[in-house]
Amino acid sequence: MKYTFTRCAACALAALALSSVVGSALAAYPEKTIRIVVGFPPGQATDIIARVAARKLQEVLQQSVFVDNKPGAAGIIGAEMVAKANPDGYTLLVGSSGPLAINVSLYSKLPYHPLRDFVPISQLAIVPLFLASNPSFVAQTAGDLVREAKANPGKINYASSGSGVTSHLTMELFKHAQGINMVHVPYKGSPPAVTDLIGGQVPVMIDTGAALIPHARSGKLRLLAVASKARNPAVPNVPTMAEAGLGNFEAPAWIGIVAPKGTPKEIIETLHKALSSTWLDAPDVREQLTSLGAEPMLSRPEEFSRYIQTEIDKWAIAVKLSGAKVD
Repeated sequence: MKYTFTRCAACALAALALSSVVGSALAAYPEKTIRIVVGFPPGQATDIIARVAARKLQEVLQQSVFVDNKPGAAGIIGAEMVAKANPDGYTLLVGSSGPLAINVSLYSKLPYHPLRDFVPISQLAIVPLFLASNPSFVAQTAGDLVREAKANPGKINYASSGSGVTSHLTMELFKHAQGINMVHVPYKGSPPAVTDLIGGQVPVMIDTGAALIPHARSGKLRLLAVASKARNPAVPNVPTMAEAGLGNFEAPAWIGIVAPKGTPKEIIETLHKALSSTWLDAPDVREQLTSLGAEPMLSRPEEFSRYIQTEIDKWAIAVKLSGAKVD
């Protein structure tokens, strides 16, 4: 009996010691560089906002935070990498509505699930989408584009930043809503797609303000309409789809930050508190995001989790309605 008691006591002491070590490690977090993975190339909206978030986290946590771009497959490559990463708070994902909501319904074989394989930290931004054209394109307005497409079914190409991304599916929904037929030309990210839009290789596309507004301001492309309820403060002269006579077509994209499933709750809370202390109130954050047409957002982890589920359900209906599917 004495031996049993001694062994049990030793086990209890060992467990207490382990608990103390784990607790100490969590209290010290972060002790090394934090990597934020982005499944899109530099210059895309998700990348730009991830870099703003990295800068603010670094300021608050007093630890290096860097963005690691892993573009490809509509954000799937980066998302899968983070889903399989060690859940220690040192590898995070900044993703958009594509990889974190749409892909579940769009891809028949997705190597991760947004809620099963990730722990939400916070939403970061709402990012309205704009319909844009090359200035030399015959269609001068969104209504002109629809009329031109109806007169020439299957003869007008449109660009996107990749098959299955939010901009692709939004254009598919736009085509369905307007009863038009245009041909999809996917690119590996927004930058090359926008480059060809400016060069006239493709006449139209839908994308974020971050990708389009700077070029519209310089006259290199034309913004025809914004797919939101109200005009965007960054470009107040651009009409909404409803104002352009195309009905209440709204399809805002969004961006958020998540961690691998199994990341300790204390670490999630540390990261959320770091964002809470600066994200919405920092003038530089609001100025940079609003100049690109985006709106800073912040949500509790559980709120963001519910929002992602709502978005998964919403886009599942949209995917079915559009008939889009990617294998």
